Amino acid sequence: MKHMKPKVKIIFPGYESAENNGRSCSNVVLIRTDDRNIIVDPGTLPSQEILIEKLKQEKLSVADIDIVFLTHSHIDHTRNVGMFAIAKVLDFWGWWDGDLSSEYQNSDLEYIILYHTPGHSYDGVTLLVDSEDGKIAICGDVFWKKDYPKKDPFATDLKALKKSRKKVLKMADFVIPGHGEMFSTK
Repeated sequence: MKHMKPKVKIIFPGYESAENNGRSCSNVVLIRTDDRNIIVDPGTLPSQEILIEKLKQEKLSVADIDIVFLTHSHIDHTRNVGMFAIAKVLDFWGWWDGDLSSEYQNSDLEYIILYHTPGHSYDGVTLLVDSEDGKIAICGDVFWKKDYPKKDPFATDLKALKKSRKKVLKMADFVIPGHGEMFSTK
Protein backbone atom coordinates (compact mmCIF):
# COMPACT_ATOMS: atom_id res chain seq x y z
CA MET A 1 0.00 0.00 0.00
CA LYS A 2 1.37 3.40 -1.01
CA HIS A 3 1.52 6.02 1.71
CA MET A 4 1.26 9.79 1.43
CA LYS A 5 4.39 11.44 0.08
CA PRO A 6 6.75 12.85 2.71
CA LYS A 7 6.79 16.44 3.95
CA VAL A 8 10.19 18.13 4.14
CA LYS A 9 11.00 21.21 6.21
CA ILE A 10 14.11 23.02 7.39
CA ILE A 11 13.39 23.40 11.12
CA PHE A 12 16.64 25.18 11.96
CA PRO A 13 18.37 27.29 9.29
CA GLY A 14 22.09 26.64 9.08
CA TYR A 15 24.95 29.10 8.76
CA GLU A 16 28.58 28.77 7.81
CA SER A 17 31.76 29.99 9.44
CA ALA A 18 33.03 32.42 6.78
CA GLU A 19 30.03 34.68 7.43
CA ASN A 20 29.66 34.06 11.18
CA ASN A 21 33.01 34.68 12.86
CA GLY A 22 33.98 31.00 12.76
CA ARG A 23 30.58 29.66 13.89
CA SER A 24 29.04 26.95 11.76
CA CYS A 25 25.90 24.81 11.96
CA SER A 26 24.17 22.78 9.30
CA ASN A 27 20.56 23.11 8.27
CA VAL A 28 18.51 20.78 10.44
CA VAL A 29 15.81 19.18 8.31
CA LEU A 30 12.70 17.26 9.33
CA ILE A 31 11.18 14.67 7.01
CA ARG A 32 7.75 13.40 8.00
CA THR A 33 6.21 10.32 6.45
CA ASP A 34 3.01 8.52 7.41
CA ASP A 35 4.91 6.34 9.83
CA ARG A 36 8.35 7.88 10.43
CA ASN A 37 9.98 11.10 11.56
CA ILE A 38 13.48 11.68 10.24
CA ILE A 39 15.98 14.35 11.30
CA VAL A 40 18.71 15.17 8.81
CA ASP A 41 22.00 16.57 10.15
CA PRO A 42 21.24 17.53 13.77
CA GLY A 43 24.03 20.10 13.65
CA THR A 44 26.01 22.03 16.26
CA LEU A 45 23.29 24.36 17.48
CA PRO A 46 24.38 26.67 20.32
CA SER A 47 22.15 24.61 22.65
CA GLN A 48 20.32 21.31 22.31
CA GLU A 49 17.33 23.07 23.86
CA ILE A 50 16.92 24.96 20.57
CA LEU A 51 16.40 21.70 18.70
CA ILE A 52 14.06 20.39 21.40
CA GLU A 53 12.01 23.60 21.05
CA LYS A 54 11.98 23.33 17.23
CA LEU A 55 10.65 19.78 17.56
CA LYS A 56 7.97 20.96 20.03
CA GLN A 57 6.85 23.51 17.43
CA GLU A 58 6.30 20.52 15.10
CA LYS A 59 4.38 18.71 17.90
CA LEU A 60 7.27 16.23 18.30
CA SER A 61 9.75 15.28 20.98
CA VAL A 62 13.23 13.78 20.75
CA ALA A 63 11.65 10.36 21.41
CA ASP A 64 9.40 10.77 18.33
CA ILE A 65 12.39 10.76 15.95
CA ASP A 66 12.75 7.34 14.34
CA ILE A 67 15.78 7.99 12.10
CA VAL A 68 18.69 10.41 12.08
CA PHE A 69 20.29 10.78 8.66
CA LEU A 70 23.83 12.17 8.37
CA THR A 71 24.90 13.61 5.00
CA HIS A 72 28.60 13.35 5.95
CA SER A 73 30.75 13.07 9.03
CA HIS A 74 31.77 16.71 9.64
CA ILE A 75 30.99 17.78 13.20
CA ASP A 76 28.92 20.82 12.19
CA HIS A 77 26.40 18.30 10.79
CA THR A 78 26.70 15.48 13.34
CA ARG A 79 27.38 16.79 16.84
CA ASN A 80 23.85 16.37 18.21
CA VAL A 81 23.20 12.85 16.91
CA GLY A 82 23.47 11.53 20.48
CA MET A 83 20.31 13.43 21.47
CA PHE A 84 18.34 10.77 19.61
CA ALA A 85 19.41 7.72 21.60
CA ILE A 86 16.55 5.44 20.48
CA ALA A 87 16.56 6.48 16.80
CA LYS A 88 18.27 4.47 14.10
CA VAL A 89 21.05 6.32 12.32
CA LEU A 90 21.58 6.20 8.56
CA ASP A 91 24.82 7.41 7.00
CA PHE A 92 27.37 6.54 4.31
CA TRP A 93 28.05 3.19 5.97
CA GLY A 94 24.38 2.15 6.24
CA TRP A 95 22.07 1.65 9.22
CA TRP A 96 23.13 1.86 12.85
CA ASP A 97 20.70 0.54 15.44
CA GLY A 98 22.55 1.00 18.72
CA ASP A 99 25.80 -0.87 18.12
CA LEU A 100 24.41 -3.05 15.30
CA SER A 101 25.21 -2.01 11.74
CA SER A 102 23.61 -3.23 8.53
CA GLU A 103 23.65 -2.33 4.87
CA TYR A 104 21.16 0.20 3.54
CA GLN A 105 18.93 -0.84 0.65
CA ASN A 106 17.20 1.85 -1.39
CA SER A 107 13.92 0.03 -0.84
CA ASP A 108 14.17 0.57 2.95
CA LEU A 109 12.31 3.90 2.86
CA GLU A 110 9.33 4.62 0.63
CA TYR A 111 9.77 7.76 -1.53
CA ILE A 112 13.37 8.24 -0.32
CA ILE A 113 16.54 7.21 -2.16
CA LEU A 114 20.10 7.56 -0.91
CA TYR A 115 22.85 8.52 -3.37
CA HIS A 116 26.59 8.65 -2.81
CA THR A 117 27.73 12.21 -3.54
CA PRO A 118 31.43 12.44 -2.67
CA GLY A 119 33.70 15.40 -3.17
CA HIS A 120 33.20 17.68 -0.19
CA SER A 121 34.05 14.57 1.82
CA TYR A 122 34.58 10.96 0.74
CA ASP A 123 31.55 9.88 2.80
CA GLY A 124 29.06 12.35 1.34
CA VAL A 125 25.52 11.08 0.73
CA THR A 126 22.37 12.80 -0.45
CA LEU A 127 18.76 11.88 0.26
CA LEU A 128 16.43 12.39 -2.67
CA VAL A 129 12.93 12.72 -1.25
CA ASP A 130 9.98 12.40 -3.60
CA SER A 131 7.92 14.80 -1.48
CA GLU A 132 4.50 16.34 -1.86
CA ASP A 133 6.31 19.46 -3.19
CA GLY A 134 8.52 17.68 -5.75
CA LYS A 135 11.87 15.92 -5.66
CA ILE A 136 14.02 17.46 -2.94
CA ALA A 137 17.73 16.64 -2.62
CA ILE A 138 19.08 17.07 0.91
CA CYS A 139 22.76 17.08 0.07
CA GLY A 140 24.80 18.33 3.01
CA ASP A 141 27.80 20.27 1.75
CA VAL A 142 27.68 19.22 -1.89
CA PHE A 143 26.38 22.80 -1.93
CA TRP A 144 26.77 25.00 1.15
CA LYS A 145 24.28 27.46 -0.34
CA LYS A 146 22.94 28.12 -3.82
CA ASP A 147 25.97 28.68 -6.09
CA TYR A 148 28.33 28.79 -3.09
CA PRO A 149 31.14 28.17 -2.73
CA LYS A 150 32.30 28.05 -6.34
CA LYS A 151 35.45 26.22 -5.20
CA ASP A 152 35.00 24.38 -1.91
CA PRO A 153 38.13 25.02 0.20
CA PHE A 154 37.46 21.87 2.28
CA ALA A 155 36.73 19.48 -0.61
CA THR A 156 38.57 16.18 -0.51
CA ASP A 157 38.11 15.72 -4.27
CA LEU A 158 37.10 18.69 -6.45
CA LYS A 159 36.50 16.49 -9.52
CA ALA A 160 34.14 14.21 -7.61
CA LEU A 161 32.41 17.24 -6.09
CA LYS A 162 31.76 18.69 -9.54
CA LYS A 163 30.17 15.37 -10.62
CA SER A 164 28.11 15.20 -7.42
CA ARG A 165 26.82 18.74 -7.95
CA LYS A 166 25.74 17.91 -11.50
CA LYS A 167 24.05 14.72 -10.28
CA VAL A 168 22.12 16.56 -7.55
CA LEU A 169 20.98 19.34 -9.90
CA LYS A 170 19.88 16.84 -12.54
CA MET A 171 17.83 14.59 -10.27
CA ALA A 172 16.09 17.18 -8.05
CA ASP A 173 13.48 19.90 -8.43
CA PHE A 174 14.77 21.55 -5.25
CA VAL A 175 17.98 21.38 -3.24
CA ILE A 176 18.43 21.81 0.49
CA PRO A 177 22.11 22.65 0.80
CA GLY A 178 24.20 22.21 3.92
CA HIS A 179 23.89 25.75 5.25
CA GLY A 180 21.55 27.88 3.11
CA GLU A 181 17.98 28.21 1.94
CA MET A 182 16.31 25.62 -0.25
CA PHE A 183 16.61 26.54 -3.93
CA SER A 184 15.00 25.45 -7.19
CA THR A 185 17.05 23.67 -9.82
CA LYS A 186 14.96 25.15 -12.63
